Amino acid sequence: MSDAAPILQMTRIHKRFPGVKALSDVRLRLYPGEVHALMGENGAGKSTLIKVLTGVYSVDEGTVELEGVPITVHSPLEAQAAGISTVYQEVNLCTNLTVAENIFIGREPRRLGRILWKEMNRRAEELLKDRLNLNIDVTQPLHMYSVAVQQLIAIARALNISSKVLILDEPTSSLDKNEVDQLFQVVRKLKSEGLAILFVTHFLDQMYEISDRVTILRNGEFAGEYLAKDLSRLELVQKMIGKDLNMLEELPVLSEGKLDTAGEELVKAAGLGRKGAIEPFDLSIRKGEVVGLAGLLGSGRTEIARLLFGADKPDTGKLTLGGGRGTIHSPRDAIQQRIAFCSENRKTEGIIGDLTIRENMILALQAKQGLFKTIPRKRQEEIADQYIRLLNINPPNPEQLIRNLSGGNQQKVLLARWLLTEPDLFILDEPTRGIDIGAKAEIQKLVLSLSHQGMSFVFISSELEEVLRVSDKIAVLRDRHKVKEISDKDMSQHTIMQAIAGS
Repeated sequence: MSDAAPILQMTRIHKRFPGVKALSDVRLRLYPGEVHALMGENGAGKSTLIKVLTGVYSVDEGTVELEGVPITVHSPLEAQAAGISTVYQEVNLCTNLTVAENIFIGREPRRLGRILWKEMNRRAEELLKDRLNLNIDVTQPLHMYSVAVQQLIAIARALNISSKVLILDEPTSSLDKNEVDQLFQVVRKLKSEGLAILFVTHFLDQMYEISDRVTILRNGEFAGEYLAKDLSRLELVQKMIGKDLNMLEELPVLSEGKLDTAGEELVKAAGLGRKGAIEPFDLSIRKGEVVGLAGLLGSGRTEIARLLFGADKPDTGKLTLGGGRGTIHSPRDAIQQRIAFCSENRKTEGIIGDLTIRENMILALQAKQGLFKTIPRKRQEEIADQYIRLLNINPPNPEQLIRNLSGGNQQKVLLARWLLTEPDLFILDEPTRGIDIGAKAEIQKLVLSLSHQGMSFVFISSELEEVLRVSDKIAVLRDRHKVKEISDKDMSQHTIMQAIAGS
């Protein structure tokens, strides 16, 4: 590890958006010849910090220094010119062009205005072989190669513009174990050549495998910089979540004392998995049971939810519905089998902003009935009025555009949408994210009330207290694996955090 001065230093960085303080007094130091991990939960500020560094966002306060010289970048192009390159999770290359064309696009060797194709191909081959140990045909279209190879080609393009700092933004999220190993071999080689590498990830195992140093952000603030070898897994999880196990005060579990209404098995997943998303897992959900899913961002919680709802197709395993009710191949099948799913992406996968409360509310019921069995307008109004009263939706005007409602009230409309389908199983992915405490409490109580009546739930939340308060049992996930199932007296924040940390 280098004892040199930081090649890049960000100091007292502040970034605000209307009504939101995205970054507050954040700092970051990158050293040559080091892999520096940037860790934090969803909303911690990782993406915002990278966008400030690469010129996507302007900084409100603070300084950025490269090799000891203050710099100001106004665009990703200026950042590249300064020697700061980024390889994103979604490879932003042109898959219809050849490998060589992707590496040299915009910088092709020319003579008298004509591209020197042989020269470009030769240089592309040398770059891939010498810097990345990659021997491939650079004249083939990019789409001929795997995502892992495409990641390496994106890195090659970054290196070709004389990068001093390389940012890898979630580069392993779509890779399998062998592909990750291949990428890490390249990262170690680049590190040995003195490159400073910022590695953004949510995988704990990978962070410890490849990183020398780690900076942790939480809620847009700097939570610490550590040498990776000096930071235990448990301490890392504590810093990311903002909890100290020695100071935890357990909140009362709302499900304690709940009548044992759990009945026959409703859904059973056996060895269910999807490559690059979630490793094979077993999970049983009984009638009237609330099953919590706990884990850090990217641990596989949402991936499980999508498999259970048929939004993604599994590669392995079997999903069995109780009572021999058939199988699920799509969300439409799931709805017909009385399974509902409230996505974590409320804005993009939930509400339709230009429609009213009433129109948003009846969408799933209309889909279940079919296009040719239109719900009469009068019945729509009766439904809307009923659920506005039941869920205390404000303003209580069914013709109000949903985009004008608060986050909490938008979430209540989505709950009403799916409750109208009378589900046996309701999958709730982060149902209380971004809403006020009062609305959170109402949703938690609704979940418990409906579970008493026999409705089953899969409940996902980043807030451990919330998962504990409503769940009958909890499946803990880490790095795309289900690592533990906890129930009864073993359910505590301490137990969950130890399982997440792997300690």
